[in-house]
Amino acid sequence: MIAYGVHDTESATLAAELVEWACKREGVSPDKLVLHADNGGPMKGSTMLATLQRLGVVASFSRPSVSDDNPFAEAIFRTLKYRPGYPKKPFADIAAAMAWVDGFVRWYNEEHLHSGIRFVRPVDRHEGRDGAILAARHVVYANARTRTPRRWTGTTRNWTPIGTVRLNPEKRDACSGH
Repeated sequence: MIAYGVHDTESATLAAELVEWACKREGVSPDKLVLHADNGGPMKGSTMLATLQRLGVVASFSRPSVSDDNPFAEAIFRTLKYRPGYPKKPFADIAAAMAWVDGFVRWYNEEHLHSGIRFVRPVDRHEGRDGAILAARHVVYANARTRTPRRWTGTTRNWTPIGTVRLNPEKRDACSGH
């Protein structure tokens, strides 16, 4: 997770500040960025839209057949809600909420082996270490298969690094195979 915030109110201004801060911190050329957001007020507010336009960020508010969600955000919310230690009661105050979310983000980025990127940590993917990690795993699996061939009935797990992760990957043409 690159950027997040915990506030006691929803605000287009806060959302705009978060996007601008994240672009600067990560050195992202905003004109190369697509922000996938839900259709909520803060994300569609005039302050947020003006900031996106000023930065050159393309806004994306829906995907085919789904008008009100962001599947990446929904996936992380699900991970958050099913994580051991998810609070059963409301937070005592904003500081308690911030502390819990900070801990979750630290775990998610630095410990969690993400299935969508071949079980590497998001921080390793973000910092470009995933290729070396996956290559080393491939060697371990190949050596294990050589030592105990009867254990393996087919190929080993695919440890090829995942390329670009897309919200709406292009569909392959069923007739031509591409």
